[in-house]
Order: sequence, then C-alpha cells, then structure tokens
Amino acid sequence: MVVQAQEGRLTDTGRVLIATAVPAERDAVAGGLSGAGAASPAVDVVAVGVGPAAAAAGTATALTTAALSGRPYGLVVSAGIGGGFQPDAPVGSVVVADALTAADLGAETPDGFLPVTELGFGTVTHLPPPSLVRDVAAAAGARTGTVLTVSTVTGTAARAAQLLGRHPGAAAEAMEGFGVAEAAAAHGVPVLEIRAVSNAVGPRDRAAWRIGDALAALADAFGKSAHVLESWTHT
Repeated sequence: MVVQAQEGRLTDTGRVLIATAVPAERDAVAGGLSGAGAASPAVDVVAVGVGPAAAAAGTATALTTAALSGRPYGLVVSAGIGGGFQPDAPVGSVVVADALTAADLGAETPDGFLPVTELGFGTVTHLPPPSLVRDVAAAAGARTGTVLTVSTVTGTAARAAQLLGRHPGAAAEAMEGFGVAEAAAAHGVPVLEIRAVSNAVGPRDRAAWRIGDALAALADAFGKSAHVLESWTHT
C-alpha cells in the first residue's frame, strides 16, 4: 500500500512538528530557523530517537500530547542527515523526499526480496503533498527523490546497488522517515522528509563522512524554507 497525503492548508491552530533522530540534528534545524528569523511558537523541533521504531514512538507521543492539549500539529517533518546515492545526491547536498519508503520491510525469499505489501498486508510508502515538496525543494535549492528508510545502514557497494535496483528513484537513505510517517498517518497529518547528505551510500568509510558540512546544509535548508513550512496549510 502507498499512503498519499492530501493537499491543503493548516487551520489557524495547526502547528509544525519537526522530528530529528538526535540532538545535533535538532539543534541544526532550530539554529537554521532562528538564524533566518523564522523561529516561531507554531514550530516545534524535537529529537525522537534513532531508527524507525523510536522515531514512530517519539513522533506519536508528540502528536498525541499536542492533540490532547488542544494545539494539534498540522504537518510533520522528518529531518536530519543521511546517505546520498551517487552521483545524484552528493555530499553536502539536500534532498526533499517525494516518497518515504521502508526499504527493508518485508521478507527474503529464494527469488529475492518481497516488500510487506506483496505479502498481503501493510504499507511501505508514504507520499508527501506534491506542492509542498516542490515549494520546499525550490526554496532550499534541494533535489527531490525517494528517501529510503533502513534499519541497517548500507555499508557495501553490493547493498547500494541492490537498493537502487529495487528503488530506481532513490536519492538518499536514513533511518527514521518511514517511522515518522507512520505516526503522522495514524493521526491523519501530512508528512515531509528533508535530508542533508553526509556520506555516499555504499562502502562504509567514516573518514569520508562530512557530518559537520551536512549539519550546516541542514540548517541552511531550514532557514531558506521556513517560510514555506509555516505558510503551508491544511484543511
């Protein structure tokens, strides 16, 4: 199953929840928003944990708490750094997801991998509102493409090729987007994912990672696109 978010506008009480994995990403996003003069009570940035399960639980908790307080969120953004598929998403670039896909949710069979949807149940892809993807990418100077959610980060060329074979539109991989999207969908809230590329997807080489550069790119992307996020509304 593919879950398609609806186009629309936030109500006057709708707010934006930005979910990162770790505090360093949270602080980069918050710094970008603040540096652009865009920090607002309508935007909350929280670190919800590493991996799809922690991300889903943390995001669901934040959404539930907000709803019970009478100040619900109208948009959820999964944000952070991640790996980029080369050459389309080089280190230091930014990717805005046009699809959030669970890359390894399914079963290995003698004939290859089967996504959970082909087993007869579940969801593997969430689609953000296309106009929001387009506007944020334009503001941030980012490219668009599928962002894969994995539970095990890719560390070999063979695995990278395998993922691209299954998902030709993949631009980046990370570990939280699909979990954030599952929580958002359970609350009927649209979702978006923004990733700054810290390393190439493929052979694991820590010396080649550029985490500082990626965090700076993440901050810059949110500084440039904050007005889009805050003005996008859902009815």
